[in-house]
Amino acid sequence: MKINEYFKTTLWSEQKPEFVKSLNKASDKYIKASITKHKKEMKNKKYFVSSYHSTSLTKDNDFRDFKKYVGNKSWEFLDYHGYDMNQYEIIFNELWVQEFNKKGGGHQSAHIHPNQHVSGFYFLKASEKTSMPVFHDPRNGARTTKLNMKPEVKEIVDGTELVHYRPQPGTLLIFPGYLEHEFVVDLGIEPFRFIHWNIQAVPKEMVRDV
Repeated sequence: MKINEYFKTTLWSEQKPEFVKSLNKASDKYIKASITKHKKEMKNKKYFVSSYHSTSLTKDNDFRDFKKYVGNKSWEFLDYHGYDMNQYEIIFNELWVQEFNKKGGGHQSAHIHPNQHVSGFYFLKASEKTSMPVFHDPRNGARTTKLNMKPEVKEIVDGTELVHYRPQPGTLLIFPGYLEHEFVVDLGIEPFRFIHWNIQAVPKEMVRDV
């Protein structure tokens, strides 16, 4: 029997450690600002902040080289899928850095970013003891007809529903914007910081008309 595989989901990964030192330094002020902001808000309130989120990094020159590299890779990612990228310009809709609370509890629930074509992560601080991203099977039909897996199956197979990806500092991940993802709860044992971005492919005539 011939095996035909259709409608696969591709995730690109790369170790790119040369950005880690400079981007950690550039990110520090954003994380400190977020911590300060939340401390002021929490002064008379009782709630726990699980993670600290920067403002947009798209116009910060300290992230310019990284943004250019990621933009080119994202263009290649879409081109690899067969899309006619000569018709499109790619734009960064979102680019931010996030750090989970050192006291633990940092996490993200499963989600997607609507109307985005490419999403990605770049990990600045991570280890075997930190949180990690989890990717969900995007095939709704497969999820609604899910069967029990063989208990002895430990590797990733066609029936796998969740993929846990263990990053390290310098890990770069690029994936389709439709791919649902989350982060497992961080225990606060070691620092966990990452950059996240979302890219949209826009028809060139629309860009020229703006």
